[in-house]
Amino acid sequence: MAQPDQKKFFENLSGAGKAIAVLTSGGDAQGMNAAVRAVVRVGIYVGAKVYFIHEGYQGLVDGGENIEEAKWESVSSMLQVGGTVIGSARCKEFRTHEGRRAAALNLVLRGITNLCVIGGDGSLTGANLFREEWSGLLDELVQQGKIDKESAEKYSHLNIVGMVGSIDNDFCGTDMTIGTDSALHRIIEVVDAIVTTAQSHQRTFVLEVMGRHCGYLALVSALACGADWMFIPEMPPADGWEEQMCTKLSETRSRGSRLNIIIVAEGAMDRHGQVITSNIVKDNRARKKRLNIIIISEGAIDTSNKPITSEHIKDLVVKCLGFDTRVTILGHVQRGGTPSAFDRILASRMGVEAVLALLEASADTPACVVSLCGNQAVRLPLMECVQMTQEVQKAMDERKFEEAVRLRGRSFENNLNTYKLLAHRKPQSELPIDDPSCRSSFNVAVLNVGAPAAGMNAAVRSAVRVGITEGHKIFAVNDGFEGFAKGQIKEIKWGDVGGWTGQGGSLLGTKRTLPAKHLEKIAEQMKANQINALLVIGGFEAYLGLVELLAARGKYDEFCVPIVMVPATVSNNVPGSDFSIGADTALNAITDTCDRIKQSASGTKRRVFIIETMGGYCGYLASVGGLAAGADAAYIFEEPFDIRDLQANVEHLTAKMKTSIQRGLVLRNENSNENYTTDFIYQLYSEEGKGVFDCRKNVLGHMQQGGAPSPFDRNFGTKIAAKAMLWISRKLKETYRKGKVFANTDDTACLLGMRRRALVFQPVVELKNETDFVHRIPKEQWWLKLRPLMKILAKYKTSLDVSESGQLEHVVRHRRPIESEGVPA
Repeated sequence: MAQPDQKKFFENLSGAGKAIAVLTSGGDAQGMNAAVRAVVRVGIYVGAKVYFIHEGYQGLVDGGENIEEAKWESVSSMLQVGGTVIGSARCKEFRTHEGRRAAALNLVLRGITNLCVIGGDGSLTGANLFREEWSGLLDELVQQGKIDKESAEKYSHLNIVGMVGSIDNDFCGTDMTIGTDSALHRIIEVVDAIVTTAQSHQRTFVLEVMGRHCGYLALVSALACGADWMFIPEMPPADGWEEQMCTKLSETRSRGSRLNIIIVAEGAMDRHGQVITSNIVKDNRARKKRLNIIIISEGAIDTSNKPITSEHIKDLVVKCLGFDTRVTILGHVQRGGTPSAFDRILASRMGVEAVLALLEASADTPACVVSLCGNQAVRLPLMECVQMTQEVQKAMDERKFEEAVRLRGRSFENNLNTYKLLAHRKPQSELPIDDPSCRSSFNVAVLNVGAPAAGMNAAVRSAVRVGITEGHKIFAVNDGFEGFAKGQIKEIKWGDVGGWTGQGGSLLGTKRTLPAKHLEKIAEQMKANQINALLVIGGFEAYLGLVELLAARGKYDEFCVPIVMVPATVSNNVPGSDFSIGADTALNAITDTCDRIKQSASGTKRRVFIIETMGGYCGYLASVGGLAAGADAAYIFEEPFDIRDLQANVEHLTAKMKTSIQRGLVLRNENSNENYTTDFIYQLYSEEGKGVFDCRKNVLGHMQQGGAPSPFDRNFGTKIAAKAMLWISRKLKETYRKGKVFANTDDTACLLGMRRRALVFQPVVELKNETDFVHRIPKEQWWLKLRPLMKILAKYKTSLDVSESGQLEHVVRHRRPIESEGVPA
């Protein structure tokens, strides 16, 4: 990694004289177009020629019109389009030596020696083989007289960079592949829709999702919708699973819950290879439950490698329990639709990194794949990732399922461990038993503080159930610190949080009130309810509340307990964390709205839209939302601007509008500047753009806080709250002395946040120096490095620091426990 005095800037890397080709291969995935757009525009930005290869490797072999030079305008309006605009096709010819020789000829004739491949492991393996054979293929072409020796020498080596486009997230070395998040959106949209109708008829629903060889979609959708049961290829069911599953469904119905979800992978079977039968458990029709949903991931197996199908599960539930059961197979719905904000940003970042890797590549540089590790884009040797992906399948074929899970990577293993914590309630006999010398059961209070954020309820559900599994009593506090002072606190049970994952807002209730004015009453309530630890889920107000509670420890012993905060705010302005629960849902609301607004101008005269976003003084939503929506500019507080900047932006848009581009998009953070308001900018653009474009404005407002949480926010909230509760359990045991919990050290009041590649606990006192308390934002914010990327993709000349790029890393076979793991960004 470059040292501070050796900074490297993107604009200093020249692509002059170089040609880059981009193709998409294999199955399509939402977000591929965003990756293609980034490669094209960044390639042109640095002076390289960029070519589309239509229809994947088939177009590469056939040549002709399938290889087309791309222009800047060629990728306009494709950011929000699903699938792949340049096409994808299976190609038998490329698997042959003759086919690859024809492909080499088509590249050499156009001077292309840099190839960016977007696809799965098969497509990337083919690209690596192509590179290894390149010099030999050129020698053959010289011998056949199809190219001369000078051309062979000039184009003597081929550089390959891959990006993984696959909804299955089945490629080792990356936390997320392009398309996975969008596929999860499709699944969760269907689950949420089914819930509303199934509740009316007391039906069980069996949902089958994609992922024949990888259960990631099934696993994460299980977490995101609170599944009761799940079958995936990596975790075959144990003996007696039929009885256990039916018993679980019956128990949930008997508690009056209105939702059960089970995820099953097609192809499951019992440990003895016997066909699934339906006479395993007795009829439990008398037990009442309004809804069961079973989600099946195609390709699931048990330890005998025999499929479990959705029909098997349906028959089992009908015959054993008598529940009205329906099967829904989602199929290619999961591949369709517009890409999510996450996939657009991921693909755009990967596209930039791919071009950078190609510009820096030499004859000795191995083919690499651009991956996501935590919140960082990294380069990994392509074949290392492919080989590990193949090792996963080998482990599963050999029934080494624990090894397969480990090889899948930390993201998959974390999801699976969290699911196991939440899915099945332990019998009372298995819960920890108090020992007078080493107490294990404590009272833990959970509360929401600040503005509501989508995903808060998923976090509360996770905390409650993990806490109960740990043997604690969990108390829910309504209306934040204000409700705490008023005594609005009661014990919350396992079944009380059923169905919470898909609910927006805050079911506990939340207020912005800080504890300083109510310290004495809060202390009285903590004493009266014997509260031994606090879990606070919220935004900047929650952070300030922890600071105040920490300062009051000297006066009130009741606050000398383990306290942990989980960040949840659409503004994403909490110090100590790159991401907050709720921010992804808000980004998707902004992106979807911008898509619709831009579409409203389709077929009309040239038009520029001015959009105001939330965020207080934090420009995260405006900046990252602008990147996801393809904005031309985004005005934020952290990057001061004046009238000259506004004028430059108007002139830039005016120049663009005189070409074939018909629409412009400008985002403004609500507190970016007290003088240059949304109305001012709208009027300025309207006046200066006369004769070229007209203007419209829109204030998105609280729609950014509403709606059902996105799959990312459900999953992130679930995992981070589970980890917070496990930390609380550990700290309670550490600080329990002489019959009392007493925690007054700095490391017993922490914020759990995501930093780069891992979730870390940070003492609140240490975060104070990182905080701008006046403007309620962190002093340093990682996403500011993405702003130049947005400007480059909008055709502005700007400076992009790429000092942290360029180092080829290696695939890590992780063996760390879940407590030290990160989560996917």
